[in-house]
Amino acid sequence: MAAAWRRAGTCDLWRRHSDAVNAALLARWLPADPVGALLKTDLFDEALTGGLQPLLSARARRFVAIDLAAPVAAAARTRLPALHGACADVRRLPFGDGTFDVVVSISTLDHFPAAREIGRALSEIARVLRPGGELLVTLDNLANPAVAVRNHLPSRLLRRLGILPYAIGASCGPRRLRALLAAAGFEVRELAAVMHCPRAAAVAAAGLLQRGGGAATQRRFARWLMAFEALSRLPGRFLTGHFVAARAVKRVASLSAAAP
Repeated sequence: MAAAWRRAGTCDLWRRHSDAVNAALLARWLPADPVGALLKTDLFDEALTGGLQPLLSARARRFVAIDLAAPVAAAARTRLPALHGACADVRRLPFGDGTFDVVVSISTLDHFPAAREIGRALSEIARVLRPGGELLVTLDNLANPAVAVRNHLPSRLLRRLGILPYAIGASCGPRRLRALLAAAGFEVRELAAVMHCPRAAAVAAAGLLQRGGGAATQRRFARWLMAFEALSRLPGRFLTGHFVAARAVKRVASLSAAAP
């Protein structure tokens, strides 16, 4: 995936919108006072833009991030020299039990080939969280018909059409996510849906504007994209949101451990 993104190039205009949507969600869900230690389960955003590092560093006294891909982790460290980033697998985290107060997982767990790997990763995240610690997680939302159809199309076709340069992984909708979190030892406090703009069209338009649009036009486009997030307050939000999001707390009596 990292090699594919390097070949395809990136669209800063779209990436900035993605960062803004995720930052708005996390700013609402993270404690106002800084937590002790916070883990982010990928470095993709930070490898391409400023990512979520400014917000997460401000909300934690110790901010740590990992990525499965060594090129992504290296790119993030180059872009952000002060970042404590390492190459690691979220299913086998190199941290002791109860190390973190908060774990942030932004579209990390929807890249596994099988759904059982999501549960395995959630159990491992529960292990490194202290009892009462929080997980803030987003995944591709299969309750959105467009996402469900896309996920059933062959990855080779999607790459050939230039829609996605990487293979689609397993994911879930809000009900299944709630069940997976409960099985891993979490209590769900809130479910949400984010990224409500028509994503494929928006990414294409952002690419065109980045190459040929002026700064003022790009700002208007960014405001237009963000206006779609008002749909997150409507009853049909899980039908329009590209990502399903959950704020969950590790149960104090949880004995969850990584799946064998």
